[in-house]
Amino acid sequence: MTITLDDVTPAVTRMIEVPLGIRLDRLHTTFQEALGWTDSHLWELTFGRTGFGIPDPSYGFGGPLDARKTTLAEALEGMRGKTFQYLYDFGDGWEHSVRIHGIAPADLQISYPRLLEATGMRPPEDSGGPWGYAEKLEALTDPSHEYHEEALDALGDDHDRNRPVVTATNGPLRFRGFPDRR
Repeated sequence: MTITLDDVTPAVTRMIEVPLGIRLDRLHTTFQEALGWTDSHLWELTFGRTGFGIPDPSYGFGGPLDARKTTLAEALEGMRGKTFQYLYDFGDGWEHSVRIHGIAPADLQISYPRLLEATGMRPPEDSGGPWGYAEKLEALTDPSHEYHEEALDALGDDHDRNRPVVTATNGPLRFRGFPDRR
C-alpha cells in the first residue's frame, strides 16, 4: 500500500507491506513509524463513511469505532475501491490518502510490516498543517520574510523537504510494542 500526505509539495509518500489481518490500531502505529510522526495527536482511519480510532467515552456515540477491535481485512469488506483516508492530528489536519495496490500471500521469509519505499520529508509536528508548513517553507527561503527566524527555529537551516527521514527501506519496521511477525 502507498500512504500519501495530501496537500504537501513535494510529495511525501511511503510504500509499505502489511498483513491483511493487522489490527487498525497497529496499522496506525505502522503509519506513524513509516512517516516518522511522533504519535502525539489524535487520529482516525476512515473507510467509506466509517471511522476507526481510539474511542473517547466523553464523545458519547458520535466518535469513531474501536480500531483495536477491527482488522484491515474487516474494514475493507464491502468496499468497492481499495482506498481509504488517514487523518493525523485533528488540529493541524494532516490528511493522508492510502491506496492498496494488491493483496498477495505472505512470504514466510519476510517480516511484516515493512517499508519498501520512501519519498519526501514529512513536515514537522505542530507546524500548522499543510498551509502552515507551506508558509514556513516560503519564509525559510527568504531571509527578509517577517517569519524567517520562526521558520528557522521550526525547520532548521538544513531542512531538505525532498529527503525522506527513515531508518531503512526494504526492511521490517521496528517499534515498541509491536511483535516481529513473519
